[in-house]
Amino acid sequence: MGKKILLNSKEIHIILHRLACQLIENHNNFENTVLIGIQPRGVYLAERLVSILKEDYNIPEVKLGQLDITFYRDDFRRRGEPIEANKTNINFIVEDKNVVFIDDVLFSGRSIRAALTAIQSFGRPIDIELLVLIDRRFSRHLPIQPNYRGRQVDVINEERVTVNWKEKDGKDAVYILNN
Repeated sequence: MGKKILLNSKEIHIILHRLACQLIENHNNFENTVLIGIQPRGVYLAERLVSILKEDYNIPEVKLGQLDITFYRDDFRRRGEPIEANKTNINFIVEDKNVVFIDDVLFSGRSIRAALTAIQSFGRPIDIELLVLIDRRFSRHLPIQPNYRGRQVDVINEERVTVNWKEKDGKDAVYILNN
């Protein structure tokens, strides 16, 4: 299996700051906006963005939640092994708020479709946007596009894109894996 680096730590750092600035341009002080990281790996991206917004851009309060979509996916019963669910932690109202879903890689769009279904349990947002670090644009099964993208990547379906976060994997990097 071949492994090629797509983004290194410095490039990820630059992209995260650009994404944070784009969020500020569209949501100003985040008074009516909430960020929701999609479990498991979108949470690392969401936490990093909130940290940048608060520490580097002096946004005093950004509401951050974590959404587990495991049982909302249309393919969870097809998997052979038992599924371990993650934790949902949304301790604020999404009713009449702007919601920004955050995930590391946009692949088929099925995770986002599941997130759209899952968020309805918490209220009816005014608007829902999508922020992803990596957009695999040629692999979509559903007509879902990100509002904010860190990097657009053209890879074939046999290739995998993996995102490593220093909090979980020891360092920040994005790889393309060939089988």
